[in-house]
Formats: sequence, structure tokens, C-alpha cells
Amino acid sequence: MGSESDFPDTSPAAGGTAPHVVGVDACPGGWVAVALRGGRFAGADMDAALAALLTRVPAAVVVAVDIPLGLLEAGRRRADELALGRVAPHRSRVFPVPPRPVWEEPDYGAANERCRRLTGLGLPRQSWGLVTKLREANACREGGERRLYEVHPEVSFAAMNGGHPVALSKKSWSGQAQRRGLLGEQGIALPDELGPAGRVPPDDVLDAAAAAWSAHRIALGTAVSLPDPPETTRDGLPVAIWY
Repeated sequence: MGSESDFPDTSPAAGGTAPHVVGVDACPGGWVAVALRGGRFAGADMDAALAALLTRVPAAVVVAVDIPLGLLEAGRRRADELALGRVAPHRSRVFPVPPRPVWEEPDYGAANERCRRLTGLGLPRQSWGLVTKLREANACREGGERRLYEVHPEVSFAAMNGGHPVALSKKSWSGQAQRRGLLGEQGIALPDELGPAGRVPPDDVLDAAAAAWSAHRIALGTAVSLPDPPETTRDGLPVAIWY
């Protein structure tokens, strides 16, 4: 997108003590973001690069991203196992993230073979489709961007829904209406006009808004970590899904 951003002014003087947070989801062509101020909708934006979005929200205290952050050297992540329990019986909504060496392979064939050797299971091709954005997001955090937290929108929506996962698909009209309604009950009223962000698929916007809801809870210190305490990477970074 161009240099103009649809995010609000997030300079320290602009918002008093209300926490500024951002939720981000991967979308066709890049990343879509929803900003909250004091738990209320404050803007939306999109960009081809996650790093570019981050530079436009210097005062955001938390940026929650729907992408795996933190790769273990071996074995499966406890975060994914616990998230599966939160969305059951819709287990296909969460995929177990294989170890770091799988994501370092040059192509799907090599990654699938490495995954079988390390875990005993193959790598779904759909999961490999995340490799570019997964590497991008982890590079941001490993490069010093400590505002980044991993979230899973379906886990967040289940929490908004009294601990029950939303039964209907996020691709369906009724499923999207229910998720937008849950956000509204939390005080997050998404407007019909979102500028450039309004051109991405609606389920990606809803996921970014759910990520922002979790980001607000993280900022307030009321979020739940799966697991608690988090696992850690070889560099000591947390490996957890927050909601």
C-alpha cells in the first residue's frame, strides 16, 4: 500500500493511558491489522510486509499475530496441543507446528521428509504454505521485536463464546456474522468501511480483530497463556498461544 496509513495516531500524547494494541493476521498479499485503543476499535491497515506495519505503530504495547512464533528444535509444541483442546471437535482449525529444522528446508519435498524423520508424521502441504510468513514473523521477533505475541483467533473466539468454539465455519455468512457479533459484545465494533484493509477477505479481518482482543488482554495482564508457563526456544523466547 502507499505511505498513508489508516491506523490512528499512536504517539504517546495521542491516547492518554489507554493501551494501544494491534492484532495481525496473514492475508492474500501480506498482512491485515486491526488496532484497538482502550479495547475499542481504533483503525485498520494492511501491508505486504509485517515489519512495515510494525513501524507504523511505535506506541503499540502489544502486537498479537496469528502465526506460529517460536519453533522448538525437536518434538511438538505444547501450545498447539492445548489449543486443539480449546477448539475441539474442530481440530482441523489448529495444526501442530513441527520443529524448526522442518521450516529451514528449501522446498516442500525436503520439509515433508524432514518432518517424517523428526515427528513420524508428514507435513500437510497447506501448512507449508505458511512458510514465508512464518519465517518473516519469526525473523521480526528474533531480530528484537519483543511486542509480538502469538495468538489463535479460533481460541480467542471460543473464549469470547463462554469457552465454546464457534460451530460454523469462518468462511460462511452465518459464521462470520456470529464472530462479528462476539467481537461487538466485547466492545469491538468493526465499521463497514475499513479503507485498504476492507479489500482483504472478511475472515482475515475478523481474525485480526480477534487477535487485537487477545492483545488487549495481554496488555492488561489478564490473558491466558497456553501453556503456562510457556515453553522456550533455544534463544529463550517464549513459545505459547495467548488469548
